[in-house]
Amino acid sequence: MTISVGDKIPDVTIKTNGANGPEDISTGELFAGKRVVLFAVPGAFTPGCSNTHMPGFVIKADDILAKGIDTIACMAVNDAFVLDAWQKDQNAQQITMLADGNAEFTQALGLELDATGGGMGIRSKRFALIANDGVVEYLGVDSKGVQESSAETVLEKL
Repeated sequence: MTISVGDKIPDVTIKTNGANGPEDISTGELFAGKRVVLFAVPGAFTPGCSNTHMPGFVIKADDILAKGIDTIACMAVNDAFVLDAWQKDQNAQQITMLADGNAEFTQALGLELDATGGGMGIRSKRFALIANDGVVEYLGVDSKGVQESSAETVLEKL
């Protein structure tokens, strides 16, 4: 079942990049007591994600944070090393990178994408959400393109 507005974000342990490499991070802790924008991409370094989706959040990060957001996070079903390299490539230092390498958080949200036909395995759908203290206030899922999950749309919803 797909998460909906009003639902609580599930608590799943995933990875982020720390000073000494990949570190565990609890989504329950990440969202607790904070207003968070989370956007997810099907894959780091893929054309739509690198050319359209991520750049919007990099450019609009200050505007999003100025609206009372504590954390902007990007999630992909990739490993933490790939997300670290992508963060550097995209100049996305203001964005917390979340590696859901086994798609456990993605599946707990009900937002998995079966890309096995293209040899890419299980991925995340392209989406963005706004959560306040772990409760979803906005969820925009794109079936094609980057409209419901763009930085511009998220700004409009804040």
